[in-house]
Amino acid sequence: MAKTLIEIKQGLEGQVGKRLKLRANGGRRKTIERCGILAETYPSVFIVELDQDENAFERVSYSYADVLTETVELNFLDERTKALLMEQ
Repeated sequence: MAKTLIEIKQGLEGQVGKRLKLRANGGRRKTIERCGILAETYPSVFIVELDQDENAFERVSYSYADVLTETVELNFLDERTKALLMEQ
């Protein structure tokens, strides 16, 4: 698990263009699971383009702090061993 925002950002920059499964806290005991592609990284946020057949939204964005505080979990699917950026 990455310990700083900079480490999380650097880790995601190397994964741009790869498929992932996103699990996010939706509030009130709801967990949202979505699949898509890590599209872009910016200084404060990263963008995920979602699969259109499963989701009503085209893109979602989250901050690196969401990963750090365990609000968002990212599992990259293209690798043989899934990269887990946060513990469950």
